[in-house]
Parts: sequence; structure tokens; C-alpha cells
Amino acid sequence: MEILQQVCSKQLPPCNLSEEDLLQNLHFSKLLLTLSQHVDESGLSLTLAKEQVQAWKEVRLHKTTWLRSEILQRVIQELLVDYYVKTQDTNLTSEDKKFHETLEQQLLVTELTQLLGPSQEREMPPLLGLEKADLLELMPPSEDFVRMRARLPLEVEEQLKKKCFTLLCYHDPSSDSDSETLKAAKVWKLAEVLVGEKQQCQDLKSHQKEQTVLLEKKSATYSQVLLRCLALLQRLLQEHRLKTQSELDRINAQYLEIKCTAMILKLRMEELKILSDTYTAEKVEVHRLIRDRLEGAIRLQEQDMEKSRQVLNTYEVLGEEFDRLVKEYTQLKQATENKRWALQEFNKAYR
Repeated sequence: MEILQQVCSKQLPPCNLSEEDLLQNLHFSKLLLTLSQHVDESGLSLTLAKEQVQAWKEVRLHKTTWLRSEILQRVIQELLVDYYVKTQDTNLTSEDKKFHETLEQQLLVTELTQLLGPSQEREMPPLLGLEKADLLELMPPSEDFVRMRARLPLEVEEQLKKKCFTLLCYHDPSSDSDSETLKAAKVWKLAEVLVGEKQQCQDLKSHQKEQTVLLEKKSATYSQVLLRCLALLQRLLQEHRLKTQSELDRINAQYLEIKCTAMILKLRMEELKILSDTYTAEKVEVHRLIRDRLEGAIRLQEQDMEKSRQVLNTYEVLGEEFDRLVKEYTQLKQATENKRWALQEFNKAYR
């Protein structure tokens, strides 16, 4: 299982399979193991991988050849640029001028000859009607060319040495104060140092890629574990807390009821204490007698009210006739009161 997980992470990274997936699909796991024997870490088949390695070797060989010629051409162009810069600042010897003029003329003729190309492969007429023979007539004299060719390697070597020292000082600024011999020794080992640093960077990138894949797997596992924990918490809440909530509510209600009863008893006790401190036994006896008399009077009044209510109920049985008699009685009583008042006034006037 460990070997299969390594295969999935290195040779087949798009799979991103967990251990549970591999255990649940044994035939698929066997297929992956068989497939891993025919592919490399990049996912290519072994045959294609070998062809790719060979192709990269050829590419690097052609690239190295091209870089050599390109570097040489650029160094020569920089020599010419430095020459024109120096002509404005210092006076050069005639030998230096002749060398740079010959070099420039030779480089120009060579570039133009390359632009024209072989005459057999041209389908269109040559540029401006020029032929390669016309350009060869512009070549510098053979004596100047020989002297220039003999001096050119020294100049190129000096220019390359300056560039190497510049690269060394950029890579290791502390080497700027070293002697040329020490700088040359460091430049000799600079290529190996750069290759080692490049390999270290590639190793770090590979390690970072592996850590990224591992982090993605751990993140996916963490998310699954987190979801399981949330599901368990939800289950605990539903099965345990909600089930005991009613019992807790009942216990809390009983507690509050007992607490309320205790509070009422305490208030009653405080009330009785205040009453016992306020009234003596004689005052309590007098208050009891007064209360008995008042309660007896209330009972008599209630009895009288009950009798009156019974009489009213008897009169209500008569209906409208009783109402008419009541009105007539009221009118007669009012007329009697009026005549009694008139008689009293008459007696007052007569006296």
C-alpha cells in the first residue's frame, strides 16, 4: 500500500487517491502498480522517455554550439562598441585603429554574405543584385586580416575575462577586492558552483512540489475528518442534549416552584413578626372583638339584603302591572309631599 501511494504521488499525481480508495478498489490498485512499471515519474512510457532524453541531449548540443558562436559574435560587437567609445575619449594607436577597422569590415562582410545565403537555394533574385563574389571583393587585405586574426583571440579572451570577473563579483560581491589570480581561480570553479546551486534550486522545487501534493492530501483528509466531527457533534446534540432537555426543564420548574413557596413563607413569617412586634395581646383581643361585631353586622346586613332580594323577586313575578303600580305609587307619594309642603307653607303664612 505504501509503494502504491508513492506511485500515485510521484508517477501518477493526477490520481490523488487515498488509502481507503485503494483498499476499496483492489483491481484498480493492481492496474496502477502494473502501469507504474511501464511509465517514468513524468508519466511517459519508458521508450518515449529514452527518446526524450536523447532528443534533449541533441538539443543541448546544438544549443551549446549556437551559444558559442552567439557569444563570440556579441563579444566582437562589444569590442567594436568599446573602440568607438574610446576614440571619443582617448587617442588610439594606428595599430589599434587598423585592427578594429579590419575587424569591423570583416564582420560586416561576413554578416552580409550570410544574409545572401547559398546561391543554389535562392528562388528569388539576390538583394540589390549582389552576389557573394561582389561582397568578397570588399574583404580587407590579407595582411591586415592575418594580423587581425592573430590578435583577435587575445582581445576576445580579455573581454571574456572581464565578463567572468563581473559575473563573479555579482555572484560573490566579496571577490571584488581579490587579486586577478584569485578571481581566475574562483571563476574556474564558478561553473560548478552555479550548477550546484541550480541543482539545489531544482531539488528545492521538487521538494516543494511534493510538499504541496502532501499538503493538498492532508487538507482533503482534514476536511473529511472535520465533516465527520461535525456530524458526530450534531448526533450528540440530537440524541443526548435534546433528549435530556425535558428532564432538565422539569427539574428547573420544580426548583423554581419550591423556591417561590419558600419565598412566600418567608414573607408570611416576616409579616407575622411585624404584627407580633406591633400589637400586644390586649390590642389583638380588642381587634378580635371588633372584628366579630363587624362580621356579625355584615351577616345581618347580608340577611336583610337576602330578604329584600326575595321580596323583589316576588314583585318581579307581577311583571308590567307591578311597574305600573310602582309608577302610580311614586306619583301619589310625590303629590303627597307637594301638598304637605304647601300646607306647611300655608301654616307659616297664617301664623
